[in-house]
Amino acid sequence: MSRPGEIIVVFSTVSPDKSELLAKNLLDSRVVACVNVMPVRSFYRWKGESCDEQEHLLIAKTTSEKAEEVITAIKSLHPYEVPEIIVLPVTNGYPPYLEWVHQETL
Repeated sequence: MSRPGEIIVVFSTVSPDKSELLAKNLLDSRVVACVNVMPVRSFYRWKGESCDEQEHLLIAKTTSEKAEEVITAIKSLHPYEVPEIIVLPVTNGYPPYLEWVHQETL
C-alpha cells in the first residue's frame, strides 16, 4: 500500500494500436506526469492457450493519490478483458524529478 505523497509507477501492456491513445489520455487528464511507451513481446497463457503477442508497455509516473484515477482511466479505454495494471512504489529518486512529478499531477 502506498503512502500519501509517494511517487508511484504504473505499468500496463496494451496492443500497439491503442498505446498512443492511452498514453495521451492519461497525460491530458493530468493523472500522470509522463508515460514511456516501449515495444515488448509478451508470452502468457490466456483461457488455456499459450499466447505470443507484440505489445506496448506503458510506464506511467504519478503520485499515490492519483493511482485509482489512473487505474480507472486505463480500464475505461483498454481493449483487453483483463488488462495488466500494476502499481509499484518509487522508494528513491532524484528529488527535482520527483518534485516535477508532483507538480505535473496537481
